[in-house]
Amino acid sequence: MFESVEVGNRLSKAAFKRIEPHMRHDLLEVQKELAVSPLSVIVIVGGAEGAGKGELVNLLLSWMDARGIDVQAFWDETDEERERPFMWRFWRVLPPTGRLGIFFGSWYTAPIIDRVFNRSDDADLDRALDRIVEFERMLADENVLVLKFWLHLSQDSQIKRLKKLEKHPDESWRVSKSDWKFVKKYKKFHRISERAIRRTNTAFAPWHLVEAEDVQYRTIVVTRTIRNAMQSALEALKNRPAEERRPDMPKPKKFNVLENLDQTQTLTEEEYEAQLTKYRSRIGFLARKLREKGLSMALVFEGPDAAGKGGAIRRVLSALDARQYRVVSVAAPTDEEKAHPYLWRFWRHLPRRGKITIFDRSWYGRVLVERIEGFCSPEDWQRAYGEINAFEEQLAESGIIVLKFWLQTTPEEQIERFRDRQTTPYKQYKITEEDWRNRDKWNAYEAAACEMIEKTGSDALPWIPIPANDKNFARISVMKAVAKALEDRLK
Repeated sequence: MFESVEVGNRLSKAAFKRIEPHMRHDLLEVQKELAVSPLSVIVIVGGAEGAGKGELVNLLLSWMDARGIDVQAFWDETDEERERPFMWRFWRVLPPTGRLGIFFGSWYTAPIIDRVFNRSDDADLDRALDRIVEFERMLADENVLVLKFWLHLSQDSQIKRLKKLEKHPDESWRVSKSDWKFVKKYKKFHRISERAIRRTNTAFAPWHLVEAEDVQYRTIVVTRTIRNAMQSALEALKNRPAEERRPDMPKPKKFNVLENLDQTQTLTEEEYEAQLTKYRSRIGFLARKLREKGLSMALVFEGPDAAGKGGAIRRVLSALDARQYRVVSVAAPTDEEKAHPYLWRFWRHLPRRGKITIFDRSWYGRVLVERIEGFCSPEDWQRAYGEINAFEEQLAESGIIVLKFWLQTTPEEQIERFRDRQTTPYKQYKITEEDWRNRDKWNAYEAAACEMIEKTGSDALPWIPIPANDKNFARISVMKAVAKALEDRLK
């Protein structure tokens, strides 16, 4: 693979001077188009040590409008980053629509380095690369153009370049001990990088190998590739048919997981108070152990309006230290959230080690309200099942305990609660016109919820459907499940 970029390509200074002004003009023009488009761009700059990655990034900032570019350098992980899933540090800095992000290092860096230094094996590397392919496919589907550059040097050229920099009084600071450490592993880096590039070279996010021996040649190849790719992506967006967003009204099966819930289960007030005291104490103790062990937890609450999600959440919170938890109430996305890939708004709220985040509604909105109300295209919600599964798997792999609750009432119980809210002054804020509109689509929401449970539930990350006609029973059922999950993990 790398033989193709060790052939001695060069560009004369005269040719470079002739091309430079036109290229700078073109880059600025295409950047202007980007600024008013629904596209965002990520430029990944990777490759051999001493290949001029820093010089290239500085040049891009000088040739383009730096005000529309975000440069992200991924050095050593911070404490905040180490305490969350690996991909969190990249998700949080994804560029919004209209902007270009330059990633100095990327999600490829750690998997490759870990394999080179035997901190992982081939199977670990391949799993990480497969996860990256999933991620980049999602970015492409969300109108993110990913441009991946690998600046290559032969081993001899790399050594010469680093020695030359070391001898230069104004440039010696660029060479570090780790650079020479990597040089000693050149052949292994060569082999493992080639494996990574082959496995992740896709139609939606291809790699661009660049011979980096000659500065002029390297510069024009990279800038021309960026210009052409951005022009093509912007043109494709202009010519793409208007996205069709229409409400989807599925019909529920006569027998389904929600209809089969036993809604006759109840608890008396005495039973409820006794069990509330028991589980409040148990959860409080286990939550402290969770913090001591450096684990974290994410609780997801979904269900129809007036199903008792808020009441169940408050009972769980009553067992916790307020310093340990955070409640995220999910409503319609803000303009900032709409400018990023769908799951961005949820990745940014993931808990650190020892913390608990409670989601009052969640990422499942895409396959529920957005599907039913036509807020997204059919393609968006259909692919969301796979994206959500991949997301939750990453949470679990990083040590986050994920519990997903669906609180279900009958339509008859819901109407009683709506009427109670209308007639009780301190509850009137809970009832809105939207609640009544959603009630008219009860069957569609039930069908969508059943499909969601079927496609996103697994042995490792199951849904926990709760019969919620009796509030006391539902609240204790939730607390029991939280306590059991903590006990199982902390054994």
